[in-house]
Amino acid sequence: MARLTVNGVVREVDAEPDTPLLWVIREQIGLTGTKYGCGIAQCGACTVHVDGVAVRACSLPLSAIEPGQKIVTIEGLAPGADHPVQRAWAQLDVPQCGFCQPGMIMASAALLAQTPNPSEQQIRAEITNICRCGTYNRVLAGIKLAAEGGRSGRG
Repeated sequence: MARLTVNGVVREVDAEPDTPLLWVIREQIGLTGTKYGCGIAQCGACTVHVDGVAVRACSLPLSAIEPGQKIVTIEGLAPGADHPVQRAWAQLDVPQCGFCQPGMIMASAALLAQTPNPSEQQIRAEITNICRCGTYNRVLAGIKLAAEGGRSGRG
């Protein structure tokens, strides 16, 4: 048994220590907003926060989570889905198919928490998630809008 704090709730899970955190979140806890994409930490669809840091949950074993660390999934990012990144995504219609977007949002939120006003170069360096639909320009615009606090003539 492992004890995890996910979205502010302490949960007991019964999984092998080498089970990827992604599968614990989806299968044991039942939070399916975090997606499986590649399984090798390349695409970022599985991005969650561990103590505020964006991590790829598909390659992070359960045993790597230390007691007391706080895990946040897309479901726990903000009540009412009103995080500045989520608001910017909705305002600019960032997603196309939407599959990668929970991971994109989580990576973007972590970036803005660390660097509240990132340059385009910083965004491009930090947001390495893959989007099959190619909405990268809208992702970039969404991060910039979120950094501005949602002030834009669009919407």
